[in-house]
Amino acid sequence: MTGRILVSFLLLATVLAGVGTYYFQVYGFYDELPAQDTVRLTAAGEDAPQDFAVRNFQGIDSDSSPIRYRACFDIDVAAEELVPYTGATPLNAPNWFDCFDAGALTVALRDNRAQAFMAEGNISYGIDRVVVLMDGRGYAWHQINPCGEAHFDGDPVPRGCPPPPERRD
Repeated sequence: MTGRILVSFLLLATVLAGVGTYYFQVYGFYDELPAQDTVRLTAAGEDAPQDFAVRNFQGIDSDSSPIRYRACFDIDVAAEELVPYTGATPLNAPNWFDCFDAGALTVALRDNRAQAFMAEGNISYGIDRVVVLMDGRGYAWHQINPCGEAHFDGDPVPRGCPPPPERRD
């Protein structure tokens, strides 16, 4: 009888830990961002990002990771006005944030129905904000850049990267 109680307790604890982990990964750490009427994008020929008007902004972010930012918005801007971004890889958003579909964006980029642009480079060290434009709609996320990949792996950063911040081990 004691063994059954112990096993039941362990199973209950395992289920509760799994449910808790799921909740915190999908819901707990995200905050909805307030509505915005501009987003920052890097214009062609400019070094610093500039504000561009948007409508219907929806966004989420988290303090727990620099790459949890996601946003969707309507925007009227010509692709020629912006700096292209190579290697854009849309990152999955929680399924409750239904305006952002990383799979559909990946296919649209591959099929040249969408274009990726630099919103803001090194928004935090090694992290770029990327925007994809498709049919008057913008989708944004944070993506690790080559400087960040090397730095986070503990390797020397490539030539042309800003100096990395001091490590706190």
